[in-house]
Parts: sequence; C-alpha cells; structure tokens
Amino acid sequence: MQANTAIEVSSLSHHYGARQALSDLEMSVHRGEIFAVVGPNGGGKTTLFRILSTLLPPQSGQAAILGFDLARQTMEVRRRIGIVFQAPALDRQLSVEENLFQQGRLYGMTAREIADRGGMLLSQLRLTDRRRDRVETLSGGLRRRVELAKGLLHQPQVLLLDEPSTGLDPAARRDLWEHLVELRHSAGVTVVLTTHILEEAEEADRVAILDGGRIVALDAPDALRSTVGGDAITIRTVDPPQLAAAVTERFGCPARVVDGTVRLEQPEGHQWIARLVEAFPGRIEAITYARPTLEDVFIDRTGKRFDPQT
Repeated sequence: MQANTAIEVSSLSHHYGARQALSDLEMSVHRGEIFAVVGPNGGGKTTLFRILSTLLPPQSGQAAILGFDLARQTMEVRRRIGIVFQAPALDRQLSVEENLFQQGRLYGMTAREIADRGGMLLSQLRLTDRRRDRVETLSGGLRRRVELAKGLLHQPQVLLLDEPSTGLDPAARRDLWEHLVELRHSAGVTVVLTTHILEEAEEADRVAILDGGRIVALDAPDALRSTVGGDAITIRTVDPPQLAAAVTERFGCPARVVDGTVRLEQPEGHQWIARLVEAFPGRIEAITYARPTLEDVFIDRTGKRFDPQT
C-alpha cells in the first residue's frame, strides 16, 4: 500500500448463497479525500461498507485500511476508523453529552478526554447549545451531526458513512456536506460514504459507481461526465427501436433505446433539437437535452437508467 493510500481493495468478492454481491472489486481511496460509493439497491455498496467497517469478513480477495489487513488485523483497523451507520445509533432518551460519554467509554477514553474532545466536536458541529438536550428532541439533521460527533470522538483517520443523507431534507443535506468538507480540511480525515443519491455523489472528490457487484466507473465527477461524449438528448416516440435505427442511419451517430426512450449523446446538444425534429416530422412526441450527469455516466456504462430502488 502506498503512503498516500487510505484504503486498498484488491480482487474483493463476496456472495450470499448463489447471489454474487461483489465481484473482483479493485479500488483505492487516497488519504484526505471524500470518496463516494454510489449504486442502486443490490449494487453491492452496502456489502462493501460492511466489509470495510469490519462487520463482515472478506470471503476472497484483500482489503486494507491504513496498511492494516481487514481479515488479519481487525482490531488495529477498528481503532483507526469511525463509523456512522444508516440506521440511527443514538440513545434517544439520553442527552447529546451522555451519548458522547457512552461512546468515549467504549473506546477507553477518560472522562476528561471525552469532555475535551467532545466539547471541541460539538463546537465544530454547532451543537454546543444543544449539548444537554435529549436526542429525541432534535431534528433529523441535528441527530446526524451528533452521529458524526460520535464517529469522530476517538479521532479516527478514516470515517465511514452509510447513506448519511437518509431522511434529511435538502438544507440538512447541504449542512452535512459542509461539515464533511470542513473535517477533511481541518483534520485531514478520509471520508468514505455510500449513497444512492447521484446528486450527492457529485460533491465527492472521486466516485465509484457500482452495479451488480462490479465497479462500472471510478473517477472524479467531472472526469466521469466528460466520458459521456456530449449533451444527453432524450426522445419520446411511438416506436423507439425504429427511430433509434433511423437516427443512427441518418446522422451516423449511435442512438439507443433506454427505458422506452431514444437516447444519444452529442456536443452542442441544443443544435440537434431542430435537426432531429426536421429530419423526422411527426415521429417525435417530445425531445429534451441536458448537460451530462452521473446518471448519464451510469446509462452509458450499463445501458439502463439508474433506479435507486432496484
């Protein structure tokens, strides 16, 4: 493992009975970056998170965090990672301070260490004035901040978050990301998160897109979007296969059918709207174009739309 690498995954595979959840995964996460693992349900991201958080032993292949092998040096890994699970892990009947105290004692911290470190985190996360409030009185966004404080209390070098924006409104989601960016800058924490929200993944330094247990794309969001080849043009028509073939034949550019619509990617997509409508009068019911997104990258790599519920 290189000095600037926080996480290294090599030939990692995992299956549940006959179902292959992960298949020969290869990836690395740089120290100090925010790295997003995105994919539809069943794509493999939750299994990967469970392996990285030491809740699930690797079946085959290797995975290491900060140079420590997850299979052979589990306790060394656990001392160096912080985890925020998708499901709430706070005691709702306890105050914010009491939740932090419980967490700190699990890591063998003294009362003074918990008070000093906890006070600093509560200040950074703008929770100082809520420190004595019971968790059940907090909003979803504030509870997520408390979860972050718990995960960071023992000063981990790597923070793992599973679907951290679940249940948060857009404002709370932006607030969460502001805190993650600040953590990266102020403490050099490496942040790895899973999400099924493509717009959220756009905020990461790099993104790994999983589908069917395989990484279908991995790079910075801008770099991934640049591979699409132009603006995404979507056409609704009565007979998508026939129109897709006609567009390809007429203009010599690949058009394909995706979920009942015709799609093609072309630079200066707005100039293609009139050309297509004029070329196929009466056959186009609706036509739109948009700048490439991570969903367009997913479609380009898999041939299907990104459906977080599948």
